[in-house]
Amino acid sequence: MSGEPVDRTPPEMLQGTVDILILRALAWDSMHGYAISAWLDARSGGVLAVNGAALYQALHRLEHRRWIAASWGRSENNRKAKYYTLTPPGRARLRAESDAWRRYAAAVTSVLSPA
Repeated sequence: MSGEPVDRTPPEMLQGTVDILILRALAWDSMHGYAISAWLDARSGGVLAVNGAALYQALHRLEHRRWIAASWGRSENNRKAKYYTLTPPGRARLRAESDAWRRYAAAVTSVLSPA
């Protein structure tokens, strides 16, 4: 090892990437924004950190498309929080996007592999 710090910041993520990650997080259960961010961080081993602005822009975009629905509730800390839930159209979108991402990742892996 060179002793240099490891940069764990992911490369700039495409808008669709953040969207599908949020849909996947919500496939488990309703969550508020901070819980979604924490789930993504934990699930990816800290590699896929989504900053607050990008997260909330994506949540608003997904809500506008009716792929998620929002309602107010209380967080674990008894604070008012907006909870997001995956809708049936959102679940269908998650299935379609997941298949597309698997094909895309396999193609990129194939290209990057030694010949």
